[in-house]
This record gives sequence, structure tokens and C-alpha cells, in this order.
Amino acid sequence: MNSYLHEVAGRLVSFDTVSSKSNAEAMAYLSAQLNDHGFRVSLQRSEIAGVPKINLSACAGPAEPGGLIISGHVDTVPFTGQPGWTRDPLRLEIDDSRVYGRGTSDMKVFLAQCVDAAARLEVATLKRPLVFLFTADEEIGCLGAERVLPALPELLGAIPQPRLAWIGEPTSYQVFHAHKGVVLFTITVRGLGGHSSVPEQGVNAIAVAGKVIETVGRYQAELRSQHSAAFAELFPESSYATLNFGGIRGGTAANMIAEECTVQVSYRPLPQADPLEAYRELARRLQAIDARDYGSPHHRATIELSDPFVVPPLLSPRETPLEGVLFAILQRHTSGGAPFATDGGQFARAGIASLICGPGDLEQAHQPDESIRREAFENGTEVILSVVNRMCGAGTLEKK
Repeated sequence: MNSYLHEVAGRLVSFDTVSSKSNAEAMAYLSAQLNDHGFRVSLQRSEIAGVPKINLSACAGPAEPGGLIISGHVDTVPFTGQPGWTRDPLRLEIDDSRVYGRGTSDMKVFLAQCVDAAARLEVATLKRPLVFLFTADEEIGCLGAERVLPALPELLGAIPQPRLAWIGEPTSYQVFHAHKGVVLFTITVRGLGGHSSVPEQGVNAIAVAGKVIETVGRYQAELRSQHSAAFAELFPESSYATLNFGGIRGGTAANMIAEECTVQVSYRPLPQADPLEAYRELARRLQAIDARDYGSPHHRATIELSDPFVVPPLLSPRETPLEGVLFAILQRHTSGGAPFATDGGQFARAGIASLICGPGDLEQAHQPDESIRREAFENGTEVILSVVNRMCGAGTLEKK
């Protein structure tokens, strides 16, 4: 067992970096480790709703074009109250076949492997720059990447911004060069409250929200029939924009006419599509709804859509040097479309082409008793070193 990797992974898992909380302690630890290994570390500090958040960049190598960004996010999804946990989520546990803890697959083990690789790199032998970019708030819309990328050239100083990025999300080492975007918004129905014994004097927002759900659901069924031939190979299970109801909330008591009801909706547009096309179409259809409830023929509710929140899709060019290196090292021959969104869409906006590939297992991400295969845990550092050697020309020190 690699004792340093075990130490770093254990420390990272022990930090409670659920997206609603600060990641400052975890980033301070990562900063200290990378600084000790000869990397120049820069921290971008923000305060979001009173919570300190940090993005980290660490660079080494000459001020030459080319090079590579290796990236991952530090935040995790919540575990408190999630049924099914039989282990301490904030404690790294290892058995004969798996390594357990929140973030082991998604994606703190990959970050620990990056730090372990940094410890073994002969930084002075780098022929092209190497940048580690660790972000906050990926799980809630890739917000950390959105904040840090405009500032990245300044954070890197004299080192030119690399144009290729490897994002180590959990893919069981499959390679993905594309993923759909995400659009999220809330539909709010506002009615007229009153006593439930006289429904004709009010407008029940829940009843009208039922019409909203029916309208959105019919559009969802239409989208399922709009397969894209251009993306059938990348997204064989759903080569169309997928739509989801994320939550509904309304009403106060059984003997009161509900004054308000909200429905959370999201959909995932294909790359190269207008991400707001479905949003505009839904807005048009919702405006056409008869907003009277079934017990009140003379009054109407109002239906409002919040502004959409957009996570951009990813469609990276094929046959890049990074793709060739990953294919050779991992013995892969194909690249596909990831079923989830990543920071890569934000990277693309900054002119950086990303590939998604990591040691974790997607089926373990966000799950109780989250884990990663022990083989992937132990061998991941060597994969990173091999990629860095081929992309940036660095030698390695003897394993401690």
C-alpha cells in the first residue's frame, strides 16, 4: 500500500466538503502539499452566501506553449440523512477489494492521486507546463469553474494557459469527449387562498400545477421522439434532450386553498443545440394553459418561470494529443458521451478542450457506502505519471 497516497486520500475524505459548506480547510491542505512538491500554488477566494469557497491552481514547468491541465472538484454531494450508509462517510476504509468513503469515486481519490503524482515528479525536468486545477461547487452547477476560468491566465502568471484538460471524473477509465448540458428552472403557480369549504372564492395553485405538470409531461414525451442522428452514437440511450421533474412543493393545510405551488424542472440539451430552445417552448405552452382550477371557474392563477440556470455542454475535438495518450496508456480505442455534466463545459468557454476519464465508478457516485475499486485506487498514480510523462516530458523520482 502506498502510504502517502493513503494519507492524502484519508485526509481529503475526512474534510466535509459538501457543496453547501466551505472547502477552505481541504484546499489549504492541498495547497500545502503541492507547494511542498515544487508547484506554485494560487488560490482564488470567494464568499458565496456567507460561505468561504476556494478554487486552487498549481503550476510547474517552463513558460512554453502546450502542456496539460489536470482537474477535479473537491466538493461532494450530501450524505447526512442519506439512507443506506453502514460506514462513516468521512473515514477512509479499505478492505480486500474496495476503498470506502464519501468522494472516493467522485472524486477525491483522483485528487489524492494527483498529489501523490506531484510528489514523485521531477519538476525540473518538465518540458511543457503542468497545471493542477481543483474547483469548488461543481456538484451544484460547475460554479467554481465558472468563477476561476476567467482569472486562470492571471493565476498562471508567465505560464501560457494549456489548451488541453484531463478531468478525472468517475468513468472506470472510459474516455468521454462530450456530454449534454443542464438547464434548471422553477415554475411557480400563484393562486388565491381561502377556506377549503368555499373553493369557488379562491384558486387552488396545486390544482393548476397539475395542469402545468401535464403540459410539461406531454412536451417530455415529444422530446423523446426527437432523436438526433448526429448524436446517436455518442448518446445511444437518449440522443435527444431529456427532461426531469426535480421537486414539487405547495399548500399549507388540508382545509386551506393552496395559494402557491412550485415545480422544479430540469432538462439536458444536446451539444451544439440552443440550450434555451426547450425553455422558450415550455414558456410558450405554459402561457396557453387555462389557469382556472376545477372548483373555481371565475378566477385564474398566474404561472411564472424563473430565469434558467445553464450548465454548458461539452463537445471536444477528436484526435487530440491527450486522446492519443489516454488511449495508449489505458488501452482504449473509442471515446463517447458522458451521461453527466462536468466542469468541461466551462473549460470549453475558455478555449480549453477537455477529456473526461477517471478511476472512479459512476455507479458508486453519490451513493451510500461510496467506494472505488482497490486496484484503481492503488494504480491511479502510475496512470497520471505516465500521462504527464508523455504530455509534458517529466521524469519521476524513485517511489518512496
